Parts: sequence; structure tokens; C-alpha cells
Amino acid sequence: MKDTIRKLAKEKNAIILAHNYVPAEIQDVAHLCGDSLELSIRAAETDADIIVFCGVRFMAETAAILSPEKTVLLPVEDAGCPMADMVTPEALKKRKAQLPGIPVVTYVNSTAAVKALSDICCTSANVIRVVESLDSEEILMTPDRNLALYAASHSSKKIHLWEGFCPFHNTLDRKTVSEAKKAHPDAFFIAHPECPPEVLAMADAVTSTSGMIRMAKESEHKKFIIGTETGLLHPLRQACPDKIFHPASPEMYCPDMKKITLEILKNTLEKESGRVTVPEDIRIPALKAVRKMMAIKG
Repeated sequence: MKDTIRKLAKEKNAIILAHNYVPAEIQDVAHLCGDSLELSIRAAETDADIIVFCGVRFMAETAAILSPEKTVLLPVEDAGCPMADMVTPEALKKRKAQLPGIPVVTYVNSTAAVKALSDICCTSANVIRVVESLDSEEILMTPDRNLALYAASHSSKKIHLWEGFCPFHNTLDRKTVSEAKKAHPDAFFIAHPECPPEVLAMADAVTSTSGMIRMAKESEHKKFIIGTETGLLHPLRQACPDKIFHPASPEMYCPDMKKITLEILKNTLEKESGRVTVPEDIRIPALKAVRKMMAIKG
């Protein structure tokens, strides 16, 4: 099946992208694996005609924002992100009217329509740099309140929260982390900034998924507790076969990320189904918000 998929991709000049959270067999057949924005940027730089994004809808939208000349396919069309759905363009317009003149920082885990209403985007890796880059002492951040609280803890600026969250990162609590640490007392605990503040306070390090892989490679530690979606354990174990990785909680499991199968991926390539497009009146302002973020160095 994997050989068939790769052959189809070559015939159609397609590049297969897999987010770090999708099933291991999908990551293994993909041409590129990583964070959603990182994947979209790298795909835009290739000469591929087709981008097949194995992830959720907002990721495919981001690829379409950056590569309007390419065909972007989402293998599972109903693969969504509950957190991204917690902010709508209508609700954001209303909140902006209540906070006139205050810039909007939007996490890339959001719809294209919400990005289009934002001043700048951010990732979990660069959120602090993005916040500090803005010439304003007040900021509205959407949609993840935990990421906003993390940024606020590293900035003197007033950050207005949006009451959104990742249902899977947000479930991780002090009790579960304490139990994981008790079970693995010599393990280094890395948490994702989408986790609640009380969990981040217990972490030895806080970073994005790509940051976790990089940290694990460079660290002298041999055992880790990983505070993010369980799909990341696969690339971590591939990158560091001599190290041991434990999930902070097996409950940190995103069903939308796990919907895709090799059969679905093959059918997507054969039929070129699940095309995702972004209207120009949304794509252009959304692209501006993404590019403004990408221009920040460091």
C-alpha cells in the first residue's frame, strides 16, 4: 500500500505532508512530517503540483493560503479542530469592536476566515516573539486561552483572552502529571504550551512539537515524559531510538487527527478528492497575517 501511494504521488507530482499527530503509518509514507505551518511553508517551496495534507482542515487551508497555484487536498474532509471552531469570524468582529485599536494575534490553529481578521498569526514556538514585536501594550489573542496565558507569563503586556482551548491538551492536570512523574522519576517532562498553566509550572521545559523533537535530540536526558498529543511519540522514537518516551497521559488523543488511513490516502491521490480552496477576499488578508509573523526573526 505504501509503495502504491508513493508511486501515485510521483505520477501526479504530489507531495504528501503529515502532521506529527497523525497515525504512524501515515507519517512513514509522507514526504514531509512536522508542525502544520512548517509543512505548509516547506511545501510552498517545492515544485509539486498537488499538496496532500494529512491533518485537519485549518492546516490544509493554510497550505492553500501559501500556495494558491497548487491543488491542496484534505484526505478526510470532516477532519476538523475543535479549538479552531471555538472562534468564528462573527464573534471575532464583535470582540474587535469592543476592543478598538487593539491588535489581534491569532494562533495558526484557526480557520482562514479568522486569520483574515487578524493583525498577525503566531505558532506555539514563536508566540512570545510575536507578542513582543507589536507596538501595543494590549493585545487580543485567539483562540487558545492557555497559549495566551503562557505568552502573558513571559510579557509585561496585557493580553485579552479568548475562551478557546484544545480539548486534549486542556485535559492534562496536575494529578495526572504527578502520577506520570512518580511512575518515571528520572524522566524529563516537556509540555506543550496548549496545556493549562498549572501543568506548565510542573514542566522541565515548555515548547512546540518540533521543539520537543529538537530538544530530545540535543538533550543528555535518556527518558522523557511528553505532554502533548500521543502521535508525537512516533517521530520522537524515530529521531531518538536510544531514548525512552512516555506519554504524560494516554488520554491526549485527537480523534480527528487519527481519522486518516492508508486506504483513504490512496483514494485521495487516485481521485484527487477533498480539494480545499480559500476565496481570494479571505486568502489575501490571511496571507498578510501569516507573512507578518514569518518576517519576525529569531
